Amino acid sequence: MSEEARERVRQHVEAGLRAREAFFAAHTDTVIEAARAIAVNLARGGKVLLCGNGGSAADAQHLAGEFINRFKIDRPPLAAIALSTDSSVMTAIGNDFSFDDIFSKQVQALGRPGDVLIGISTSGGSANVLRAMEAARAAGVMTIGLTGRDGGAIARLSDISLNVSAQITAVVQEVHIAIGHLLCELADYYLFENALALAPYLEGAQE
Repeated sequence: MSEEARERVRQHVEAGLRAREAFFAAHTDTVIEAARAIAVNLARGGKVLLCGNGGSAADAQHLAGEFINRFKIDRPPLAAIALSTDSSVMTAIGNDFSFDDIFSKQVQALGRPGDVLIGISTSGGSANVLRAMEAARAAGVMTIGLTGRDGGAIARLSDISLNVSAQITAVVQEVHIAIGHLLCELADYYLFENALALAPYLEGAQE
């Protein structure tokens, strides 16, 4: 067995563990805040929009599937749309306008006050995700950013920023999907297992 291969495995696993532990040590409360905000907006009839590029597009689609189908418990479907799934819409926008507009025009068409946009970008600077966040803010849609490195402009446009301050894209992606799974689990918890905890937020009261 190659020792070099073993060392590569060890280094990658350790980098992932360090990033995961550092993020959740610093941002557990923010993850809970984000999940509760998603639950509140879903309870009020809103929906979750998600967007990202490449692996982040796959994460957006993965999480939309978890919301719509189920995560760990059987419950009613929750409204979620991954904006990277309609190839006709994306290629039309990219051809007629710009690849940078493929998500923002969908947000303009679909986003309503009370919805949530989750923008996923390991760099924090993906232009099309950034424009989607800008469009969301203009439409009164809450923005949650899953970013990496220093968070970039997307973190600054996020009502709730979940930044994984690692430099390796693959490591950031691994933590992003852990965050996404927790957003699903905690949204289910608030909506179907501890709905009383949402009451003050649904009534507009503050903690």
